[in-house]
Amino acid sequence: MIEETETIEEFLAERSSDVEEAVRKAAAAEIMPRFRRLAEHEVAQKSGPHDLVTDADRLAERYLTDTLAGLLPGSLVVGEEAVHADPAVYRAIGGDAPVWIVDPVDGTRQFVHGDPGFCTLVALTLRGVVLASWTYAPALDRLAVAVRGRGARLDGEPLRCGAPEPGRALQVATSHPDFTNDAQKRALRGLWSDGFAPRACGSAGLEYLAVARGELDATAFTWEAAWDHAAGLLLVAEAGGTHVTLAGEPFRVTGGNALPFTAARDAATARRVIGTLTAPA
Repeated sequence: MIEETETIEEFLAERSSDVEEAVRKAAAAEIMPRFRRLAEHEVAQKSGPHDLVTDADRLAERYLTDTLAGLLPGSLVVGEEAVHADPAVYRAIGGDAPVWIVDPVDGTRQFVHGDPGFCTLVALTLRGVVLASWTYAPALDRLAVAVRGRGARLDGEPLRCGAPEPGRALQVATSHPDFTNDAQKRALRGLWSDGFAPRACGSAGLEYLAVARGELDATAFTWEAAWDHAAGLLLVAEAGGTHVTLAGEPFRVTGGNALPFTAARDAATARRVIGTLTAPA
């Protein structure tokens, strides 16, 4: 088992390209052949009509689980579909072993509808700290990589969030109404006021990429599933942005966060967004 952060840093310095290759191969083998070609039997519901899973999700996660665990001996994999099958799997994120957090198809609804706005998310964590992340949009062939303390890049070019233009309404992507209950909708309601231009989010991973690129000012999310957030939060942080929960603390991928929370281009934007949010009640 890998026990020292320095050892994982050596792994990242030497094998990050292998992780990138694994992500690309998973998409090429299991996701893209099914894009806009899904048969009816390859799509199923999980918790409801908006919560979909496809054969691409399951098979890409299986591919990544086998490959990533082999790249880093002693590591574990926490994938969205594995946790759906056995919620106890999630607890590994807070343990002592390195953990790969995987969302094989982030934006499954978009994928099912033939929209290219989906991505594959992989994050490497140790004891709840996100050390590296990979955000790959296979239909767009765009790959963003972040390594803790070493910055973030999109297709090899440095990413910087920058700051919003003064006086302009803040563009904020929020939890989609189809995935929020009434209490969560009320918690976000303050964003529908002067100075903000909220809209429903698509793929969370691509919304985080938009923040890291300075194309979106902030997010405001009401759920904390680590596979949706781990990769993107590191990407934003390494691009110069920040994230904060309703309690004024950084978001923890291990869970137990005071929700909603925001990721933003800079601290001032994060304060403005979090100041409009309330606890679900």
